[in-house]
Amino acid sequence: MDSIELKNLQAPLKDKYKTEPGSAMITLKAEGKIGEGISCSVDTGRALVEAGLHPATGGTGLLACSGDLLLQALVACAGVTLSAVATAIGIEINNGTINAEGDLDFRGTLGVSKEVPVGFKSIRLKFNLDTNATTEQIASLSKLTERYCVVYQTLVNGVSVKTQYHLTD
Repeated sequence: MDSIELKNLQAPLKDKYKTEPGSAMITLKAEGKIGEGISCSVDTGRALVEAGLHPATGGTGLLACSGDLLLQALVACAGVTLSAVATAIGIEINNGTINAEGDLDFRGTLGVSKEVPVGFKSIRLKFNLDTNATTEQIASLSKLTERYCVVYQTLVNGVSVKTQYHLTD
């Protein structure tokens, strides 16, 4: 896909969202099914992923760790966003990899220390790109990728999460 194809693909959507702002509000959904032992199966629409405890919390390492899935979602979103931005502004990416690393202190997760927060302390997102882009183009690519990456923005800015519990009959 080139810049013109991408713009042609997105132009009608942008026009619609400008004239009908409500049509731009989409609710994405995910559902998991509590499994045997300590696990939860999530249907991604492409594959079924079974998540479980990380080995640092007593898991076997055979099931996907939710923290890994979060980092994988960040990498996927950043990769798609970077590709779209590069296409839109005419930067050719010959090849590339994106890596995410996150630091967790499992004392918080396991309730060993109330002073240690639960969750990632920091996340590092690294882009290794094979491109002929100039330093200025890379700066623009970086700025726009960060600006438009949904998962990145959600993590950086935080979001309200509300929980509800319902009992089934």
